[in-house]
Amino acid sequence: GMGIEEATIVRWLKKVGDAVSEGEIVVEVETAKATVEIEAPASGILMTIVAPEGATVEINAVIGTIDA
Repeated sequence: GMGIEEATIVRWLKKVGDAVSEGEIVVEVETAKATVEIEAPASGILMTIVAPEGATVEINAVIGTIDA
């Protein structure tokens, strides 16, 4: 079958400048099949949000950056 190729940013739980911990939920995205919670891959400060709420992005696209 077809894999999921894109997702829509539903809600950012953190804003730029916030401290995040590895494994903490930072953003919710919606795919064709489900709403998925995305965890921070590392601890640090959320430096940028590249994809705002409502944006549609490809799976594995950079949606934000964390400065560890």
